[in-house]
Amino acid sequence: MSTSAKSIASVSLNASRTDPEGFAQELGESFERYGFAIIADHGIPADLIARAEDKARAFFALPEEVKRSYHKAGGGGARGYTPFGIETAKGATEHDLKEFWHVGRELPQGHRFGDVMAPNVWPKEVAEFRETFLELFAAFDTAGLRILEAIARHLGLAPDWFENTVEDGNSVLRLLHYPPVSPEAPGVRAGAHEDINTITLLLGAQEAGLQLLDRDGQWLPVSPKEGELVVNIGDMLQRLTNNVLKSTSHRVVNPPPERRGNSRYSMPFFLHFRPDFLIETLPNCISEERPNLYPEPITAHDFLLQRLREIKLV
Repeated sequence: MSTSAKSIASVSLNASRTDPEGFAQELGESFERYGFAIIADHGIPADLIARAEDKARAFFALPEEVKRSYHKAGGGGARGYTPFGIETAKGATEHDLKEFWHVGRELPQGHRFGDVMAPNVWPKEVAEFRETFLELFAAFDTAGLRILEAIARHLGLAPDWFENTVEDGNSVLRLLHYPPVSPEAPGVRAGAHEDINTITLLLGAQEAGLQLLDRDGQWLPVSPKEGELVVNIGDMLQRLTNNVLKSTSHRVVNPPPERRGNSRYSMPFFLHFRPDFLIETLPNCISEERPNLYPEPITAHDFLLQRLREIKLV
């Protein structure tokens, strides 16, 4: 297959209803080849996306001291605000050029995961912030389950195999702001990294800059159309599938000099397994030609903590 970025599958999630096996094959092949796919007709309403983008911009436009009042030191960036210059890609020496806000799953009082999943923080300065992002979180959750159903089919599992694994999962909706940089700015806005979680669903990547590292060592642009969803495999799913589905390195580079005066906004949804799910290699992903690379099972929560330490969030 060509290494052109155009070869990354661009599919309609509606096809999962009319031809579930064909959709699963096309999506799975793109994930196996690139670790990425682009999905149209994903079911997240355009008006909800627009409303969420407006709320995110309004928050990041607030004075620095107001935003920092929502930063919870020692919380691993799990909820609320993380200021510019804290997160660092695994193995990198320079911090990323971004600030972000995290929304997590709302749990009822006394929930069994309440001790490992912190309550949300909500800014009082932006009207309907909470309502908007809880609605978007739920929409991402729904789209993610449909994508996981296709992944299950591709792996030869029952279509509903992932449902229990992600029920009450520690998923996070991140509102991202990359501030403007000078025309002469070197480097990248977000260093090369792989995602920790199961799968990532990303809105807002149409602003140039997102690139994936292809298997031949070339950086390829990921260029969705307005409103399309970029989906990529995370490290947890890579581990579960014994690298059948690869977690691909990706980065966000600075745009052309004429665009560096503009902010970049995006909204990734990091879909996670539930904290107590044991990530243990699927038997049908082990063979004589593909020995088990991960013989030691690990819970999703322990794996998350391990990786958060590596990127200096805890």
